[in-house]
Amino acid sequence: MERKIRVLVAKPGLDGHDRGAKVVARALRDAGMEVIYTGLQQTPSMIVEAAIQEDVDAIGLSILSGAHMTLLPKITSLLREQGADDVLVVAGGIISDADAATLVRDHGIAAVYGPGSPTHDVVDFIQTHVAASREL
Repeated sequence: MERKIRVLVAKPGLDGHDRGAKVVARALRDAGMEVIYTGLQQTPSMIVEAAIQEDVDAIGLSILSGAHMTLLPKITSLLREQGADDVLVVAGGIISDADAATLVRDHGIAAVYGPGSPTHDVVDFIQTHVAASREL
């Protein structure tokens, strides 16, 4: 029996709004994935530690605070330092197109979803990329 895809959903920084993270977490669960939600105000270190402990395939980061160019690269950097850079990292929130392009090109974020993105796009992206990484 194939292991379910495990996803950690996290809210880095001081952002106190998590409705979007909860909606995405529900969509991932409805698609058959195991989802661990860390709750609000997580540090990059806390997120990476939880991801490693939970042996997740992917991390979904929700951020609305404007600190995405500081916090998201810190998370991918810590994943690399811990030898966990095979974990797929996707982000969602209020992130400009220019910043999203930089995060994807330079900082190891696999995809960025803005407000109003269909949840099935996130589900499909994670399923496709985790399946591809398991075939390697």
